[in-house]
Amino acid sequence: MTTPDQVYEAGPLKRRRRTKAQIAQLDAQIIDVLREDHPQSVRHVFYRMTDPRLPEPVEKSDRGYEAVQRRAVELRRNGSIPYGWITDATRRGYFVDTFSDAGEFLSRVHGLYRADLWQGCPVRCEVWVESRSIAGVVQRDCAELAVPLYPTGGFSSISLAHEAAELINTTHDGQDLVIFYIGDHDPAGVLIDVVLERELREHLDPGIRFTFERLAINPDQIARYGLPSRPRKARERRAPEVTEAVEAEAMPAGLLRGLLRDRIEALLPPDALHVARVAEESEKAYLRRIADILSGGDAS
Repeated sequence: MTTPDQVYEAGPLKRRRRTKAQIAQLDAQIIDVLREDHPQSVRHVFYRMTDPRLPEPVEKSDRGYEAVQRRAVELRRNGSIPYGWITDATRRGYFVDTFSDAGEFLSRVHGLYRADLWQGCPVRCEVWVESRSIAGVVQRDCAELAVPLYPTGGFSSISLAHEAAELINTTHDGQDLVIFYIGDHDPAGVLIDVVLERELREHLDPGIRFTFERLAINPDQIARYGLPSRPRKARERRAPEVTEAVEAEAMPAGLLRGLLRDRIEALLPPDALHVARVAEESEKAYLRRIADILSGGDAS
């Protein structure tokens, strides 16, 4: 009986069964890509697997994506790759933290303390991305660099843009604002950031100096990195100048993270991250001593 993982089609090749050896080769390719750089979304891995130079490439289609998705599930279930190597920011739980007393509260949360990395910097930074898939890939870097991260899920709701602008308005302390945006290069994707920037500017206080930059995906990046594309949909009427569609996940995850991180770090003083970490450790030690006192422990 043909299993879903044995169905394969690439370019002009006819449909055939993927043998056990070919499945093993595809698995090895997925493992190699994730060992080299993680976490990645399944879609990032899929695009890497469409490389025709690979011994066992997959077709650039929904069928190819589903094959990679199935193998990624199986590789995590059988322990070949850690679950954390695949990111999925599309499904999250919502929880309420409770504590027996103030001592337990400080004991559990003192590690969450963060020094203000951007204090004294002439700018503040935010990152907006088109999809939760991309958010999951860059989330760790944004958290380390203390940068707010907003996934829009396509065209942003006016409520999200308004709430984000209001938060900026209430916390603004004279710093300029820089927003980096990452999204697809397709007839809809090239308009999402335009609408988002317009919505934010409508709600931001007039005195806030604001720079909005589309960091990826741009036409020059498509050519420079040879990013895989697909033809625009025949019935699509938006942005007629866009002749090819390239998803943000087509850019290798490590390359995308490096590009974003370089741009964010360029806004900070050279030693800002080190100084903040030293300050954090001092404050965390202080909070630990208070937690010990409140819990009746020895604070010496």
